[in-house]
Amino acid sequence: MAPGLRLLQIVQPYRGLLGLGLLTTFLASLLDGIVLVLLVPLLKHLFGTAGELRSGSTQLETLMHRVVEPIVGGLTPTEAAGRLVVLLVVGLLLKNVLSYASTQITVGVQEGLVRDLRTRVFSHLLTLDLGYFQRTGTGSLVSWIITEVDQTKTVVTASLVALFRNVVVVAVTLVVLSQISLPLTLLTLVFVPPLVLLLQLLIRRLRLHARARAKERAEVTSTVAERVGAIRLIRSYGEERREAARFAAQANRYRKRVIRTQRFSSLTSPLTEVFSGFLVILIIWAGTRPELLGLTRPLAPEAIIVFLMAALRLTSPLKTISSFPAIMAVALASAERVFEVLDQPSKETDRPGEGEARFEREIVFDAVSFRYGDGDPVLSEVSFTLPRGRVVALVGPSGAGKTTLADLLPRFHDPTGGRILLDGVPLTRLTRRSLRGLMSVVSQDTVLLNDTVFANIAYGSPGATPAQVEAAAEAANAAGFIALLPAGYQTVVGERGTRLSGGQRQRVAIARALLRDPPILILDEATSALDTASERLVQQAIDHLMRERTALVIAHRLATVRDADEIVVLDAGRVVQRGTHDELFRAGGLYRRLYDLQFRDKETTLAAGL
Repeated sequence: MAPGLRLLQIVQPYRGLLGLGLLTTFLASLLDGIVLVLLVPLLKHLFGTAGELRSGSTQLETLMHRVVEPIVGGLTPTEAAGRLVVLLVVGLLLKNVLSYASTQITVGVQEGLVRDLRTRVFSHLLTLDLGYFQRTGTGSLVSWIITEVDQTKTVVTASLVALFRNVVVVAVTLVVLSQISLPLTLLTLVFVPPLVLLLQLLIRRLRLHARARAKERAEVTSTVAERVGAIRLIRSYGEERREAARFAAQANRYRKRVIRTQRFSSLTSPLTEVFSGFLVILIIWAGTRPELLGLTRPLAPEAIIVFLMAALRLTSPLKTISSFPAIMAVALASAERVFEVLDQPSKETDRPGEGEARFEREIVFDAVSFRYGDGDPVLSEVSFTLPRGRVVALVGPSGAGKTTLADLLPRFHDPTGGRILLDGVPLTRLTRRSLRGLMSVVSQDTVLLNDTVFANIAYGSPGATPAQVEAAAEAANAAGFIALLPAGYQTVVGERGTRLSGGQRQRVAIARALLRDPPILILDEATSALDTASERLVQQAIDHLMRERTALVIAHRLATVRDADEIVVLDAGRVVQRGTHDELFRAGGLYRRLYDLQFRDKETTLAAGL
């Protein structure tokens, strides 16, 4: 379905309000025509002249006589003019009140559309496969949600309101013009097709440049978001100048795109100005030469003045109507990008027949295989069992597939081969929400929101009381440093928790997991990249967290998993060894080599010291 039609479907809830806006628009445009008609008798009373209004017909004169005579009948020209002025003022005020009401209604509709569409895009993003976020830059997503969605409201104002308003204005004005002089009206309209045709020639190029500009804008936004997030890296390697130069080049490309787009868009104003100038000259010249119009005498001065005013009023709406495709091109280019996101298949939706997850006995990985898209296999027929209350550790060199395997348990991805069973039920037959309600994940890359410490600990447990949050913090060895923060639990931690140290962030994450009190834990190198003191505090918190819980632990530091009930050794996505630390150590193989690499030098040093 075309983007425009899809947007109109989203407008459906506002059709009543939109209809009211169109009605007020119509009435305002109608009053605009009435004000023009009232100018004729006013000018006639002011000039005290008579002239022919329309060749071969007196419809306008008859209409004005019927409407105006009861109002000004029996009055002197000065009194009649004064009363007509009052009518004109009232008409202008009423017309502008209706125009204001129409504008406010339109704003309400278009901003409602933007809110609904923005919310819909954000909600849909939460259902997409994690691989989509790895392929798509954060800046592009921000641009789509903020900038591109905001551009789509032009479709509503351009297609449903502005277009309707200007069509009504043109129709009413043409009726007034034809009633003054049909021949002069036809002569005037001869100039319209060339103007419209010329404007249309600009549209194709404008549409192409509008799409390119939208893409370039998204890339600029993406660069800003990415580089700001990597500011420490940039400064560490002294790349400030290079990054500034790279962004300046990108900003310059965007500038050129905007200039090219505006080059065609701005041509519409000069064209209409030239058209208006020719129109004024034509009306004055033809209106004073009755033989050109087939009249017996020239048009009256008041008729020429009103005709000229009405004809010039056609310029703006004709310009808007002519530029309608260009406006739509820009808006639809943004809409296409928005719907590209909405058309991404949802992976996080529960399917009919999926049940609630319960955990009583064990988790079984049965010949599990996985690959990303059409890439090479990341996991190949991995099998092991994680009984309730036990700890299974995943070890192996980088790239062995440990994190990918752990991501399959909460169904961040589903296996492409084999299956994972929870108490004998395949995970694909369980709802993601109920499954994840049984788990907490603590990883090396701790994610904290730009919110208070309290809110970050209580995240995922919205009903938690202050006492419960404080108890979780105490158990996670976090209460001490939290008490020293400027506002305690109400201290805002900054984006991604940047106001806290790495160890402090980890302990807040562990407190969050403790507060949730899940039966299953996934620990992904939770003590990596910490100093000795922080590691000791975090390890104590993890030990507390793991009590009487089922845990799947990913570790590079083998000392942290020596007490695991079973260690599964992965290499190139396959299980190459399984057993306890003592069994694997005695058996040699990959586990022994990894262990020796980490501990041989340390043990040799200790032995020499003894």
